[in-house]
Amino acid sequence: MTTSCPASPSSAVSIFTLCQRVERIVRPVTYRVVAHDRREPEDHALNKSAPLLLSVVAGATALLLTVTGPAAANPNAINPIPVLNGTNGLPQLPGRTQAVFQVTGMQSPNNTQSYNVLGTDLGIMWDNGNGEMLTTFGDTAGLGFPNLLVGSTWAWRSNILVRSHTQNPANGIYFDSVVRDIFGQARDLIPSPKIPFLEISRIPTAAISVGGTQFMSLMSVKSWDDVGQWTTNYSGLAVSGDNGENWVELPATRRADDGGNGNFQMNAFVKNGGFVYEYGTASGRNNPAYVARVPEGAIGDLGAYEYWCGDKWKRGDVDGATPVIGGGVSEMSVQWNDYLGQYIMLTTDPWNSVVMYRSPSPEGPWSGPEVLIDTRELPTAYAPAIFPYQTGRDLYFLTTVHSQYNVILMHTTL
Repeated sequence: MTTSCPASPSSAVSIFTLCQRVERIVRPVTYRVVAHDRREPEDHALNKSAPLLLSVVAGATALLLTVTGPAAANPNAINPIPVLNGTNGLPQLPGRTQAVFQVTGMQSPNNTQSYNVLGTDLGIMWDNGNGEMLTTFGDTAGLGFPNLLVGSTWAWRSNILVRSHTQNPANGIYFDSVVRDIFGQARDLIPSPKIPFLEISRIPTAAISVGGTQFMSLMSVKSWDDVGQWTTNYSGLAVSGDNGENWVELPATRRADDGGNGNFQMNAFVKNGGFVYEYGTASGRNNPAYVARVPEGAIGDLGAYEYWCGDKWKRGDVDGATPVIGGGVSEMSVQWNDYLGQYIMLTTDPWNSVVMYRSPSPEGPWSGPEVLIDTRELPTAYAPAIFPYQTGRDLYFLTTVHSQYNVILMHTTL
């Protein structure tokens, strides 16, 4: 948790002046990247309000003067402003993975600040069933209003969505449109009161399209606890029939954070053989992973789910589910990989390295972890999310970097 003092008028002016200098630094970086690929977003309004947002940066004085800690799920302890947070541009990684594109934030060609997204995390990508990629982000920081999170300087949203037609991410991922509120800002898809120990956030953890209808799994966060740990009320599905513009919760799919259902608070989805496979792990990080499956058409019927119980599937036996990975699993993403001819899972391990597991089938056996980004290269990375389209031996995935509180596209050669 960070502490801060109210900004005086003189400090606000000095921060505004500093942010003008930041703008001069970060804009050339953005222009150089955009010049590499001249495609422009279809939603031209995305670029209209950046000067306005920059002029409001003074309002975030308190948090801008704090030091960002290690990767942690605490929305008060973030700083998404380049330079002021100690970062400027893509991280240079010496290992097998490279950072190739700034997806969100002030240094992104997507200009996400134009719809009041200065910082965000996660980035769960899926095909909508018609060749368009939808991406939902989690806890999102902006400036001004609505400032709904108790004790926070930031205007906070918990789940936002953008759309893209990028299918080859070699030159980046470009957004076409964003789900907005009446003020033109990226808006919460599913609102939450943002009150600690009641519900402080409603965060997406997985999403999938079934028959052209979009389904998203979200966790209801009750409290932020120790670093890397949090407590949930439940997880559950929401559904959209209009390509992610509007969402409705499915209360019958809620899994209370109790018993076997407590092992399905954070999820990942993958399809195979007419089933949707739901991978689950407990709230927080460094826990075992489990798997359930359900016929695609019954995804909203919790009673139709079967659970892997070590040697067979058992319908309705969530308490009998056994781990498919014994521990060390955090936010995760799972996909079939054509090049490897195997399923892959990306997550972070107990040392905060980004790792990959492999398996010939959805239920396993899963291999041991293979390091893609060592924690010594990027110690505040978390929540790797696999690009949803096949790209041969090139593996692309999003990773949140907490030190800049934004999302970066990564590339690894398999």
